[in-house]
Amino acid sequence: MTPLAAFSAVHATLSDLLRVHAPQATLLASLGDEVLRVRADAAAVSVGPDLVPPDEWFDRGEMTWLTRDGSLLGLLWAESGVIPEAAVQVLTMLLAAARVDGTNRETEVLVTQLPVATAWLTSELAFRKVSRPFLELFGLSEAQVVGHGVQEVFAGRPAFLEVLSQAGAGRSVRLPDEQVRRAGGLVWVRGEARPYYGGSVAGVMLTLQDVTGEYERAARVSALLDTDTPSALLSESGAVLQASHGLLELLPAASPVVTGAPLWAWPCFAHVPSDTVRDLVRLAATGGAARADVELQGGGTLTLSVRRTTEEGLLVAEGSAGSRDGRAPLGVMTQVLALSEDATILVDHLGRAQLVSERASALLGVEAARLVGLGVSRVLGELGVRMFTPEGDPLVVPEWKDVTLPFRREVLLALPDGTVRQMELRATGVGGEAGGARGSVLLTLRDLTALRRAQAKIRHDARHDALTGLLNRTGLREALNAVPEAGTVVCLDIDGFGALNAALGRTGCDRLLIQVAARLNDMANEQRGLAARLADDSFAVTLPGVDAAGAAGRVRATLQQVPLRVGQRDVSVSVALGVAALKAGVPGDAALGDAEVAMQHAKRQGRDQVSVFNPDLREQVARAFELEEALRGAVEGEQFTLLYQPAISLREGRAVGAEALLRWNHPTLGILSPNRFLDLASRSDLITSISEWVVQEAVLGRSAVRAALPERFADWTVSVNLGLEELRRSSGLRRLLPLLSAEGAPDIEVAAGSLLDHSQETLGLLEQLRSLGARLSVDDFGDGASSLASLTRFPLSAVKLHPTLTARLPGDDKSLTLVQATIDLAHRLGLNVVAVGVETTDQLDVLRDLGCDAAQGYAITPPLGSAELLDWLRHH
Repeated sequence: MTPLAAFSAVHATLSDLLRVHAPQATLLASLGDEVLRVRADAAAVSVGPDLVPPDEWFDRGEMTWLTRDGSLLGLLWAESGVIPEAAVQVLTMLLAAARVDGTNRETEVLVTQLPVATAWLTSELAFRKVSRPFLELFGLSEAQVVGHGVQEVFAGRPAFLEVLSQAGAGRSVRLPDEQVRRAGGLVWVRGEARPYYGGSVAGVMLTLQDVTGEYERAARVSALLDTDTPSALLSESGAVLQASHGLLELLPAASPVVTGAPLWAWPCFAHVPSDTVRDLVRLAATGGAARADVELQGGGTLTLSVRRTTEEGLLVAEGSAGSRDGRAPLGVMTQVLALSEDATILVDHLGRAQLVSERASALLGVEAARLVGLGVSRVLGELGVRMFTPEGDPLVVPEWKDVTLPFRREVLLALPDGTVRQMELRATGVGGEAGGARGSVLLTLRDLTALRRAQAKIRHDARHDALTGLLNRTGLREALNAVPEAGTVVCLDIDGFGALNAALGRTGCDRLLIQVAARLNDMANEQRGLAARLADDSFAVTLPGVDAAGAAGRVRATLQQVPLRVGQRDVSVSVALGVAALKAGVPGDAALGDAEVAMQHAKRQGRDQVSVFNPDLREQVARAFELEEALRGAVEGEQFTLLYQPAISLREGRAVGAEALLRWNHPTLGILSPNRFLDLASRSDLITSISEWVVQEAVLGRSAVRAALPERFADWTVSVNLGLEELRRSSGLRRLLPLLSAEGAPDIEVAAGSLLDHSQETLGLLEQLRSLGARLSVDDFGDGASSLASLTRFPLSAVKLHPTLTARLPGDDKSLTLVQATIDLAHRLGLNVVAVGVETTDQLDVLRDLGCDAAQGYAITPPLGSAELLDWLRHH
């Protein structure tokens, strides 16, 4: 089967699994290069390449991640109700097996693993693959099914065979409900069969589900019609499905029971067929409430009402009866209960239901007429209604005739349809005889579910992150302080997240953060730990029983084992890790604070760094913070200055330009070189302000030399160091463009390491700078991360040798050979070579002999202020 055919089969399987396990849910599933939106009641629809949930999924409902091995496979969302765990498990299994890296296996093989009764048939209706529950349902072995035709396997089931033949002809059909005998008794099954096509293969997919519970409930409902009140269950067409004893007693003597006939044709009425009854049924079937007096065959009239029930396609007909058997009359009390916002049941002194409000009827899923006259406690037990405390402990449904009044408590009510409601239950006495005999009891059920869910959501949202669903800082601190356990807490911050946000956009970065959160959450769950999102791109993970080195290694491996994916793009991220020890019995929020301090220290060391907390780090981070705060006022406070390091032509012996060197005149710390503060600035928008100031001052310094010495230095140049990282930011180059365009750009030096990125974005940025008049040179070439390919890829004019290359001249033969080779290579590529850090006249002589174009360093002059530079130039 081709991958396309495999995915086509998976589309249908996903819809069927949703229909069985989570019919109200919507699935976003990643299959190959597309993302599908799948619902139980519609065909799968492609929504593009990105697995991005709609905004409304964050505002309401419940969203569950489908993850495997840290990869996000899909998102399952339901607007109301809880998503069953079985749905999460089976959909995760199917999506994991159907990933692109596994398409070479036939999708039909997945059927054998599904936890539902499923079979895949050939176009000739022979069994290809079946799931284990399918075999268990029919009590068969795989050998008795696979390879055999449906006529053989379903012999004696003509209805099944007829419907399957229609599916084989290309139609999607429903199988009739049938009973299947297996160990433990009979079960009812309901099924669907649909054709599927893929490549050269066509066939039928058969899905069966156990609906025994529905039939058992129907039997219980039928038992509740055992009442003297004239009542009947009708289909929408008016056919009588079940009739109470009270209605049967109205039939004339010797008249046959005509179950299945329309109610208006029953001989109990004076005129058959009864047009009045027919009109009542038609009105109720359209959603109205119908009530009229109908003449009876035996004389008198019956006040008959017909209305819809809470069950799909069912109507109930109920005749009014006089007071008997201790029941209360249908008078003022009926009207009071009808107007009540609560579910209410009036119970007589023997514990029998006298009146049941419509809200109580809807809550229990049973028509009121079926409850009247029966013992409430017994009927609730037969219906499967159970009560629990709010903490989940089971409660016995009391006999209301014996309970001490007044009675009030909050309970969890488990209803026959499987839902659980949080209710306030009250029992209040009504009436009573003068001699002290007990009267009736009014049971009131007030639904608190929405209120309690809202309260729970408020508590949840206060402790969880809205985007990822992880704990937030508050939730993590509470969890750490509640059950402190020895281990490690790791805080991490994504390197260069601001640049990622600019490149990927908000939606793309949200997708990235969700994937990071999913991987961290999976890893934490495996170790019985916790995962949290502390801020935009900061996370924390606790790993009980793991030491610092092991914890850092696991986090790194989790994030780096497979690249993250945003749309069609693989994104590799590095993180700064801070690690601190969790000690048993010690509040964990202190360790969380220590890990954050260590993370801040790691961020200041560069990309992809790890720092383990020790008390000295707190003081270091505090000093760095103080320095960063002081840096914010440095530009406005005129604390920056530029020094100039002249460069001379080794062929002509004259000065040809200078490199501008930034210094910070700190009020208390004195003169600081850039390596003390530029890293701090680069992690914020301060770097753009500083770069803007440097460029402006360098241009003014260049103009001052040209104006003061026009005859000798009319073409004087000044170069500045600019980082590509800050220029890529949205505000970086945009703020510098007006200055560069108006004054003419200075020469720009770019670090060799930043040119390792050979992207079109980097090329376009450098081309734009050159178009503004800047000559570009690669700085620090020949040591650390340098790329020879960058010399041909980018529009460069010169290469500046790293000081370590010139420092070993002239005595080191290997360094001499390396410098000679670099100069020869650069010249062949049409690039000038400038030696940096030249300290001695011997080094100058050797460089001149090797053909180096220019040099700068203390052997020529130390860095000079602008006034000193002019004096030096006048004499050189």
